[in-house]
Amino acid sequence: MAEQAVIPEFWKTTLADVERQIQGVQAGETTIAGYSAGGRPIYLATYGEKQDFKRQANYSSACGAGDVRYYADKREDAKPVLYLLGGVHGGELEGVAAILNLIQVLETGKDYRGKEWNYLYNHRDRFRLILVPCANPDGRARVPVDSLVGLDFDTFRYYVQGTWKDGTLCGWPQCKSVHPIKEHVAHLGGYFNDDGVNIAYDRFYDPMAKETKLLLEIAEREAADFCLHLHGGDNCVNHILDTAYMPRKVRQETARFARNVREACLARGLEYLVNEREERPEDRDRPTELTFDAAMHHVCGGISCTYETNMGLDFGRLRCTHDEILDHHLILFDTLFRFYE
Repeated sequence: MAEQAVIPEFWKTTLADVERQIQGVQAGETTIAGYSAGGRPIYLATYGEKQDFKRQANYSSACGAGDVRYYADKREDAKPVLYLLGGVHGGELEGVAAILNLIQVLETGKDYRGKEWNYLYNHRDRFRLILVPCANPDGRARVPVDSLVGLDFDTFRYYVQGTWKDGTLCGWPQCKSVHPIKEHVAHLGGYFNDDGVNIAYDRFYDPMAKETKLLLEIAEREAADFCLHLHGGDNCVNHILDTAYMPRKVRQETARFARNVREACLARGLEYLVNEREERPEDRDRPTELTFDAAMHHVCGGISCTYETNMGLDFGRLRCTHDEILDHHLILFDTLFRFYE
């Protein structure tokens, strides 16, 4: 095993860290939104009052009626509703650290390094913010490390995707070949809840996981304008994934946001990848999966996309540090706020 990098104090990813951060919120409101398959609390922090959008239909029905205002009648003075989720895959710790640091910024103006993010702090009140630091606490509880930075590839796979009964690594994408996976593994990785369900690939019209149902209900209830799913993508160049089955306008706005993120990252000397392809994921020859981010759009109508971050593992060309991973995320959040100027 490669030697793990020293974990800095600002890198907060444990379930105890989540609970402490939630308990320390003063400018916003906090609650236990629900519980995981294993009975662990799923914490929610919100900033800004919930708005009354005069709902009289669900989103799909309103689309069928030809006017989404039947679902959410958003006037010009309505605050944008931003919904951020970390830890959907409980072994991907970067989003947890990012949202806990974002909450610290919203409370104090500074992240846990003491670095100021004035735009985020000063413009907090322009939004209705919905923050889930760890959407899959079961998976997080199963991962015995607090950072993956510096770990080798096989150790990462072991912790995140687990092993089959013969001891071989489940790997990716083979870990999706059996679902739920629990009865087929010797070691259940952090990808999954305690029932072995991968929330990102649940059965969305009849969810297997109570976490899936809860998180979709929040998006629908709040009529989220932007749903941002934070994931780790081993040692990729940071990027936003193409979300399949999206209306053209949503795809165009997602692409515009991705370009804005790239510009902001490059201006700070951080790599970022923008996919400039015109073809849609669902236009490929092989069948295209309906993922959690796509399903979320279809219950609330908002932009919904997945952000994949470099995890700083000990392989490949690009190995981000804890500081770089956190900077990438806070730049992402800052760009999201500026997206609604």
